[in-house]
Amino acid sequence: MEQPNKKMELLGNAPIPKALLALGLPTMMGMLINALYNLADTYFVGGLGTDQMGAVTVAFPLGQVIVGLGLLFGNGAAAYLSRLLGRGDKKTADKVASTALYSSVLVGAILILGSILFLKPILKQLGAIESVMPYALSYAGIYITFSIFNVFNVTMNNIVSSEGAAKTAMCALMAGAVLNVGLDPVFIYVLDLGVMGAAIATAISQMISTVVYLCYIFGRKSVFSFRIRECCYSKEIMSEILKIGIPTLLFQVLTSLSIGMINNGAKEYGGSALAAMGPLTKIMSMGSLIVFGFLKGFQPIAGFNYGAKKFDRLQEAIKTSILWSTIFCAVFGLAAAVFPTQIMTLFTKGDSEMVRIGAAALRANGLSFILFGFYTVYSFLFLVMGKAKEGCILGACRQGICFVPVILLLPTVMGINGVLYAQPVADILSAVITAFMAVHLHKELNTVKTKFVHGKVEHAAP
Repeated sequence: MEQPNKKMELLGNAPIPKALLALGLPTMMGMLINALYNLADTYFVGGLGTDQMGAVTVAFPLGQVIVGLGLLFGNGAAAYLSRLLGRGDKKTADKVASTALYSSVLVGAILILGSILFLKPILKQLGAIESVMPYALSYAGIYITFSIFNVFNVTMNNIVSSEGAAKTAMCALMAGAVLNVGLDPVFIYVLDLGVMGAAIATAISQMISTVVYLCYIFGRKSVFSFRIRECCYSKEIMSEILKIGIPTLLFQVLTSLSIGMINNGAKEYGGSALAAMGPLTKIMSMGSLIVFGFLKGFQPIAGFNYGAKKFDRLQEAIKTSILWSTIFCAVFGLAAAVFPTQIMTLFTKGDSEMVRIGAAALRANGLSFILFGFYTVYSFLFLVMGKAKEGCILGACRQGICFVPVILLLPTVMGINGVLYAQPVADILSAVITAFMAVHLHKELNTVKTKFVHGKVEHAAP
């Protein structure tokens, strides 16, 4: 039990900067490499042509919906698991971890089967034009089928992060990412499999990440046990998982919806505009994944200390996470805004129109990305505290409540620029809403803290 005890010490007593770095940095590095291999897919496919790039672009949001099932059960369980560990309830934690893992794989398999049966109409709804469709079917058929491994990986990533095993999450992500970067050129060009080769390389890489997590489980290195007989669908456990998991899934579905709406808006202006959305999405996703990776370290710290009623540590973790994530977002966003043309040129053989459109979009999205860290800290915080309604509202803002009206209205006024600037406008509106919700949350935390301290003093009085 020495290793689990060290994890609990890190969550509950280590200095906040040290704990955030120890838990957030490994996952952040893993997410960074994971994002880089997504970009590698886009880079290598970009050498095949504009239609092939469009195929990867339209398949991406469908894959994200399926991955959302891993987040539904994994992230929903992770928030609850952190609080259970803070309260010392290991028995219930084992039930929650087992229930989340096996449920995600079962539901994921059902959704994947349905997606394969209706793959062509789904891809058409996501923006696939006639010249792109053959490549999209070839890529997505393999990519979606083998995403069952990614559902497992995403669920496990959240569960092991909740117990502070950030290095394991990093190793699993890195193993798959490094392999994918190496396999992409082999399958795409050496074996001459084109976009199908990119999908095969991704599938193999995801299987390797699964192997890493299986070794962690069967090596008994986890705080939790994962047994089918421990699956428990009691009202308490399922409500705790789903009240956090459903807003997370909603966020993922809205992300995919927003990408699909952007793709549909862009395709009206030609194949080059549609293809430009692929690198844009992957580049901005890279920044987002790095922030998410770092905040995976914040999540168990916040949940553990909220459950243990260590409010000073919780508030320090919030302030430090906002500061550090905003600094990163500023650096990343400004780099994208200053060098958009140079970046977009890397993803095409010479389509100048794709570069022009992509650069304009990247410049605008880079500037608004500066607000992303602030927004995401509170999006994570509401969920980890079990505040499902507030978390659902905030999670739905950036790519739902604020985004959908903007993407429907702005292109009618500004044409293609309305498509390109829709996400930045939604980012600004979401940050304003976050600020109002954050003020209310901190007032509530101060009230709870005062009552708790007062109660302790009265209890200790002779």
